[in-house]
Amino acid sequence: MHLLCESNVIEDYLVESKEVNYSHITIKEKAEELHAGSLNEIDFVKRAFVFVRDSIAHSWDIQSSRITCNASEVLHFSEGICYAKSNLLCAILRSNGIPTGFCYQRLTLGDTPDTGYCVHALNAVYLHTIGKWIRLDARGNKPGIHAEFSLTEEKLAFPIRDEYGEMDYLHIYAAPNPKTIQSLKQSTDCLTMYQLGLPTSL
Repeated sequence: MHLLCESNVIEDYLVESKEVNYSHITIKEKAEELHAGSLNEIDFVKRAFVFVRDSIAHSWDIQSSRITCNASEVLHFSEGICYAKSNLLCAILRSNGIPTGFCYQRLTLGDTPDTGYCVHALNAVYLHTIGKWIRLDARGNKPGIHAEFSLTEEKLAFPIRDEYGEMDYLHIYAAPNPKTIQSLKQSTDCLTMYQLGLPTSL
């Protein structure tokens, strides 16, 4: 597997945006808190990943109708779907100078193709210490889903099932996909959006 960067300019993966609003005081404070307890770059990235994975609830898992999008909003309410959680992890890492991008998968919405498809978001992080990108999926673990931090073998939330028409998009994007943000902005109920309003492809 070979990941392809959308941009060859590493600074593009450090840009602040409306969704990745890392200058917000709460993002800066959380990033500083996580960094203060870290031994090095890799430890900081791992701590940030574990925080977003475990301390920010996935909206569908808790059956919440609230929709969050911007990183500070996700942190404030401590919940969001994968699109929102990837914004938060990106913001925390970029605030400390860690290049972070967005990656996507096309998955079945349920367990089989007849349930339809949806786009799933995760992050890619460039670690200067080892000179390479790794992908991390902070969606949130539960029975049947076990994503972990790993420098060698990817341990993402969802293995791709080619026979089901699922896809791994191997690009690392500098900004969230517009379709995913549009879903968050145009919807009013997260549970309805999750079932009927997610993009089906990039």
